[in-house]
Amino acid sequence: MFDDLRDLYQEVILDHGRRPRHGSRLAAYDASAKGDNPMCGDRVQVFVRHDEGGRIAEAGFEARGCAISVASADLMAETVAGRTDDEVRELAGRFRDMARTGEAAGEDAAIERLRPLAGVHEYPSRVKCATLPWHALLAALDGKGEASSE
Repeated sequence: MFDDLRDLYQEVILDHGRRPRHGSRLAAYDASAKGDNPMCGDRVQVFVRHDEGGRIAEAGFEARGCAISVASADLMAETVAGRTDDEVRELAGRFRDMARTGEAAGEDAAIERLRPLAGVHEYPSRVKCATLPWHALLAALDGKGEASSE
């Protein structure tokens, strides 16, 4: 059973890495930031558009990097839609912890959608690949133009 789940998660990562659903610059956005991981060459730029109520209406990205980085950006863009900036910050912290440890606090639809990336904790050098888009997203929400993988 465990191997079947691991295979399924790998398929999700490869699918989103090869065919990202949100992998494009938004036509209109109110926040953006670039992320760069100089150790492996992953680069991402995140775009966010808020609705009139202050929630994220849409997120998109442009990326050049490994399947983990692109899949993380795509799943992130999908998961943050409809959330407030504070909710996104909280989710980003839980995702970061999950990427580092394989465990996530709380059981909700958002973290379950991101769970295919939990396996990166077994490969410490790949944790930065998975978290880079999230660093860029937080930089965008904070009005900063750039983020690093640190």
